[in-house]
Amino acid sequence: MKGSKANNSSNKGVSRRDALKFVGAGVGVGVLAASAGCANSLSASQTNTATTKPAKLTSNTQDPWQQTHDRVWLGGEYWANPMEDWRVKDGHAHCINPGGNRSVHSLTHQLANPQGSFTLSVRIQNMSENANDGGGGVRLGARSEINDYKSNCFVRDGFDIGVVKNTLVIGGERVTLVQDIAGQPVDLIITGTPQVGAMLLDVKVRLPNSQTELGAHSLLVSADEILGNVALVSNFALPATDFQTDALEHNGSRYRFSQWCMSGDAFEYSDEQRFGPILWTMYTLNDSQSEKGFVLKLSALLGPMGQKDNQNVELQVKRDGQWHAIGHSQIDPAASLATFTQENWDESQNTAFRVIYNQFHKDGSQTPDIYSGTIQANPDGRPLRMASLTCQNDYAFPYTPVAENLQKLDPDLVFFSGDQLYEHHGGYGYVRAPADRATLNYLRMYYQFGWSFRDVMRDRPTVCLPDDHDVLQGNLWGEGGAPMQHIERDPSASILGGYIQPMSMVNVVHKTNTAHHPTGFDTRPNPSGISSYYGSLVYGNVGFAILADRQWKSAPEGIGVVVGETGQDETPGYINPDFDGPDLALLGQRQEVYLKQWAQDWRGHELKAVLSQTVFAGIATHQPRPDRYLKYDFDSSGWPATARNNAIDIMRESAALHICGDTHLGTLSQYGVNKQRDSNWAFCSPAIAAGWPRWWKPDAVGFEVNNRPAHGLSNTGEYLDAFGNKMYVYAVANPLVGKSENRYVKAHEKGSGFGIITFDTDAQTYTMDAYKFLIDVNDNKTSNQYEGWPVTIHKEENLGKNRLS
Repeated sequence: MKGSKANNSSNKGVSRRDALKFVGAGVGVGVLAASAGCANSLSASQTNTATTKPAKLTSNTQDPWQQTHDRVWLGGEYWANPMEDWRVKDGHAHCINPGGNRSVHSLTHQLANPQGSFTLSVRIQNMSENANDGGGGVRLGARSEINDYKSNCFVRDGFDIGVVKNTLVIGGERVTLVQDIAGQPVDLIITGTPQVGAMLLDVKVRLPNSQTELGAHSLLVSADEILGNVALVSNFALPATDFQTDALEHNGSRYRFSQWCMSGDAFEYSDEQRFGPILWTMYTLNDSQSEKGFVLKLSALLGPMGQKDNQNVELQVKRDGQWHAIGHSQIDPAASLATFTQENWDESQNTAFRVIYNQFHKDGSQTPDIYSGTIQANPDGRPLRMASLTCQNDYAFPYTPVAENLQKLDPDLVFFSGDQLYEHHGGYGYVRAPADRATLNYLRMYYQFGWSFRDVMRDRPTVCLPDDHDVLQGNLWGEGGAPMQHIERDPSASILGGYIQPMSMVNVVHKTNTAHHPTGFDTRPNPSGISSYYGSLVYGNVGFAILADRQWKSAPEGIGVVVGETGQDETPGYINPDFDGPDLALLGQRQEVYLKQWAQDWRGHELKAVLSQTVFAGIATHQPRPDRYLKYDFDSSGWPATARNNAIDIMRESAALHICGDTHLGTLSQYGVNKQRDSNWAFCSPAIAAGWPRWWKPDAVGFEVNNRPAHGLSNTGEYLDAFGNKMYVYAVANPLVGKSENRYVKAHEKGSGFGIITFDTDAQTYTMDAYKFLIDVNDNKTSNQYEGWPVTIHKEENLGKNRLS
């Protein structure tokens, strides 16, 4: 990372040597919280000196909520579970939901030194008494199997200390208080003293004004029980419920917290681990082929602010050794982002930038937050290298092996093809309505994506497409933006067409993913009001068509199909004519018009690529088990077949490589329309963290195969998919069954990883690499890539003039 602020410094993460150690020994690895302490959190955020190593916390720190305006976002020092259930209000952190196990984790403080002592105190108040009270208190020892402070935030258990009605709870111990505190605020004070590998906890509960002691207890515990993240918890004694299953009988009380103080050398403190108020940035640099020259578009994403917070963000660049302001932008109140556009950008040199946001405090003071990066020079006179990533299921969060390998490879451009989140991301369920809560629910999940990959995105252009799970649907057949009908039949939104989420929330999804893209070809919204973002990017002598291959797609219920059931009684080789028709859409008329024009426009570039969510073929036979054959996957863009062939006929003229994701299965294939191998090649990259597993095992179910590639690998060659589409499968990254308890090993087993594409405009070639998840790219081992890769094809092979055999 570059820059001088807390969220501008890189976390080194998991080295290969550390990874091998934890794979072999089963011990946790990751980043333990760390860094130098400070007098208080407000003064800490003002420093411009990046902390480079962990340090023990000796001085006292306290939460900043007394000086924070009312808002959703609690501050860069914290992660709230879930964000939509918490508010800063009247100087406190309020839990507004009576559900169980709602928590606020400290990002900057972790208990990490078992030989050190510590003191922690917090003021707690029950704001809505309930007979089913789950208590308010502190959680120590929240620790995942890799003990990374980010992953620790989503652990829902630990060593809990708090008050439930008239009882002090310390782990498994219970002590009756001298009086029922009811709705009175109380101070919970915890002191830890090391005792030869153990920790003596002294806990007191006091009334704040009189300092009357209501209860006290001491307990000797293993130090291992309390190491890890520290969190505040509302209803710690109740199980967490998802939003969908929240019911009165599950509810507890609602607690608020203030004056959260921590000190002692058992804590490690790292101001660098703050996340926000500027969360991350994304940008593109586009050769507009007009009088506007190269156009920079940059988005800065922030935590959701309040009405009295500063609404303005500033963009500065460094020229001749001096910082210059080049733009100001208002924060979009729904999407919580600010977007900047600069025309006639000097693309010939690297330019340092920084985004500045001044936090307004109640006392009139301000604290600047500075987030820095580099706008890279347009790659000229050399090959362009692009990373291709897709599908990040959060069982493997924060995906450190992938993020670190990307930094080592240092691509010129990064492409995320969709599913930056899943409906279960971070726990606590998805929200369908009301729209404002659904939007916050989405943003909270989306923030995990930026938290993981912001260091990759800050210094290079990024293309980021939303897909079905980004709009909280199991599958998406967009029907041109139509609202889903009869949603009671499909609460998971995986079998019916249309959009289930509020239109305003869908537009926030589009904006947060694509606001930094070049202005689209035709930005008219759909009749329902859903925005459109498809269009072009020219960078590094390569032209990219950015598509939405689900937004206009027809829904299968229109032809009487029941997704996941229809066709299971058919033989594998039978092509059912009832599942196709001239009126069924894939890209839709508007995108087809655009693609035709783009295919013929070669201004400013010599190679082309189409970027979309998923592959235009049904390259999967088994899911979600290697022994479960599923004939029809209507979610693939191999369906509808006629619309698919029309799209490829248009795309063929461009001689473009198709780059996509979504399937969780890395594949390299070539499309056929009139005959096998007469059209474009498609590289579907492995998932960052594969969730729902798929396999391509046509040989196991008796698919007819011809012209197997020279490498002779099984499950490759010329096939017809279930919809009758011609396709030549050259390489496939079939997974194992994920069984490991370690998230990174499990992701590796499930066929996770990422792709790299090298565009050589001089040689007119594309070289594709498909890397596995848990590897070190620096050791250059052949086994780092999936079998069948790397592969180089020539531009003319996308026209069916084949060289590769």
